[in-house]
Amino acid sequence: MRRAKETSNTGFFQQQPELKNQYYDDVSLQRVIKLFLPSSLLEQVEPEIAQLGHDVLSPQIFDWVTDAERNLPYLRGNGRDAFGKPRSELVVTEGWKRLQDFGFEKGMVASNYDTDYGQYTRLVQFTRCHLWEASCANTLCPAAMQDGAARLLQRHLSAPDSSVSPTQRRVLQNAYDHLTSREPGKAWTSGQWMTERTGGSDVSQTETIATYDPYHSTAPAPLANAQEDIPLGPWSISGFKWFSSATDSHMTILLARTGPAKGVSAFFAPMRRHVPSSSSSSSPPATTELNGITIQRLKSKFGTQSLPTAELQLTNTRGWLIGAEGKGIHEISTILNITRVHSTVSSLGYLGRSLGVAKAFARVREIGAGRGTRLPLHQHPLHMRTLANITVDYHAMMLLAFYTLHILGLDEHPPSPSQSTITKTLTPPAHLLPPLLRVLSSLHKAYISETAVPLVFACMEALGGVGYLLNAESEPINLARIFRDACVGAIWEGTTDVLSGDTLRALKHPAAGRDSLDALDWVVTAALSSASPIATAGVERIREEWRRLKARIETETHEALLPEARDVVFRVAEVLMAALFVVDVRARPGAEAERMCLRYLAKRGFVDGGEAGGGSSARDGLEMDRAIVYGPGKGEGAGERAGSRL
Repeated sequence: MRRAKETSNTGFFQQQPELKNQYYDDVSLQRVIKLFLPSSLLEQVEPEIAQLGHDVLSPQIFDWVTDAERNLPYLRGNGRDAFGKPRSELVVTEGWKRLQDFGFEKGMVASNYDTDYGQYTRLVQFTRCHLWEASCANTLCPAAMQDGAARLLQRHLSAPDSSVSPTQRRVLQNAYDHLTSREPGKAWTSGQWMTERTGGSDVSQTETIATYDPYHSTAPAPLANAQEDIPLGPWSISGFKWFSSATDSHMTILLARTGPAKGVSAFFAPMRRHVPSSSSSSSPPATTELNGITIQRLKSKFGTQSLPTAELQLTNTRGWLIGAEGKGIHEISTILNITRVHSTVSSLGYLGRSLGVAKAFARVREIGAGRGTRLPLHQHPLHMRTLANITVDYHAMMLLAFYTLHILGLDEHPPSPSQSTITKTLTPPAHLLPPLLRVLSSLHKAYISETAVPLVFACMEALGGVGYLLNAESEPINLARIFRDACVGAIWEGTTDVLSGDTLRALKHPAAGRDSLDALDWVVTAALSSASPIATAGVERIREEWRRLKARIETETHEALLPEARDVVFRVAEVLMAALFVVDVRARPGAEAERMCLRYLAKRGFVDGGEAGGGSSARDGLEMDRAIVYGPGKGEGAGERAGSRL
């Protein structure tokens, strides 16, 4: 019988990949949370986090993503009214708003402030962010600045400071309450306005000027919010901000100069101000307008297109000074410590989702294997080796990111008396926490956000031609969108070069550099003292490489090291990841974990390549690769804990 001719509507159609609940399906996520979270706490939080992993894959979420990507933010009337008068009215899509409301309700930021898991609070929060990132259409970007601003205000509100007036304390408390709310109608996001045309990441070149100009006591102060009786600040701020994300935020923390000799200062400013009605009491309620802010234009970007990013003109924007004059960079560093962690987790969230899609595709896609036979991709040795190699790098970076979160949690909370043996092993003395966080705050993002981009691309490539398509009609597998958005991780919150230079500056600081080196030395020594026997061959090589790096940082000048800063910082990161890998294997041994560790050590030159082979035969190698990618016994797709499917 003659075979029917294939048409556009008949013949072979590829089975749709089924994306699984990543809380269960992401082998690396499972390992790191079990490494850093006590089992009693994990049992407590797991049901809610697992449900989140299900919810972020719902058809409704992806419909909102498609809407946010297709209907991009714009300025009504291109920034003018019908008669040409400037009018900065930003319009965002309903999909963006609904995704932002989902993030509020799920407490993506608030959970760090309204729950108390002690030192583990950040780890729990960012586990949830990791699952949400690739489904949120970039709403976690303003959430990151919301988190950083909340932490900054929390620090000022908790410290007795006679320089803060009762009125300003009430203003900051009001803002903090909004920033940490889970109610969509009440919760605020925040901007973080630093970048100007003169300096880019070099905020020392800030040209925005703030002038102390309090209102006369005989006249009522204008209000930011009439219902809550919140006054605008006594500082008048004017200037131009070149690259400002979260343009639809409710407030901002920004940098401005208060005088030629006073340096850069930090300010809190509401985005909008109350406009009193001049009509009778029967008139419609009073409206609001932007607080001396004009949206000059929205940026057109390669990725993160759903996120409104703008150039802003500030003219008599009213705000409140945060901290002391001239200490703006110190104040903004509190926010950067948080937003850079968000950027790193964002990069890993994109990579984790990309791997999830590539794994799902390999379960259902068949390819020709010669002599008329076909072979599922998850049984193809080369394809599985590629995915296994991506998984090894992903897991190493997950270890570094979650260790940074462990240190951030310790910086914000005292150590728990119920720490696991592993977290005790990796918890430095209290005096080393600040210098360790100082160096990690730039190092983790410099390495991870840069390295994740080609790995996300490799996952996109693993889908072949369909991976290159903007699959809005099949949004769960739209890796082209994820790749475009992932690229920004290596650029915002400091490019890789900027952060590498910043890490080097921390290590070479005349006063604090010694402490930062001692802190890193403590981590490497502590981690390798508990090394797994399987990694014994690499332990001494890791120690030797760290001693070499440490000696180089100690003896060479900052000027001599600066051209090589990226290589030096990346190598420090690889030493840390290698050390954390051997801790991970000791904590939860297993054939696939041991093989992952050895492969990573071989790839980074800590063991010879022959010690990290795939097995005694090609079949052993395939089975090992499948165990690395899918978890032990899960490569066939049978008997897996399915979790949520689309």
